[in-house]
Amino acid sequence: MDAILVKDVEGLGEAGTVVSVSRGYMRNYLLPQGLGETATPGRIAEVRRREEDRRALEVRAEEEAGELAGLLSRTILTLKAKAGGDGRLFGSIGPGDVAAAIKEARGADVDRRQITVEPAIRTVGTYSLPVDLGFGHSAEVKTIVSPLID
Repeated sequence: MDAILVKDVEGLGEAGTVVSVSRGYMRNYLLPQGLGETATPGRIAEVRRREEDRRALEVRAEEEAGELAGLLSRTILTLKAKAGGDGRLFGSIGPGDVAAAIKEARGADVDRRQITVEPAIRTVGTYSLPVDLGFGHSAEVKTIVSPLID
């Protein structure tokens, strides 16, 4: 009997795959646990269509990550912060501040968890901050921190 796995089953397959199992295994394990369902031609076609849609979305997301990496590598951010006479900031600049600056400068939504600011920026200067965009794409964003003049 053919079954479509709803969830990953160790030793059997991943979610969305069509596997051949015995009727007893299907009736006594897969169905009660919510791990599988009976494979019908219509249901198999639907699962394959969903998998193709998922792959297309993944390809599109990877292309967008590559384009964003190119855009960010050409970006120079200027952040202003209150600083003392010696160039030390009255606080720090972290990934959230850099993500907001990227949103303002380029209109691109970058999650603050993708930006590495280690350690936090506490002095005026020029920094090169790595941004991991996923799918093997990353960019270095040049960031200039200057004192805020009142």
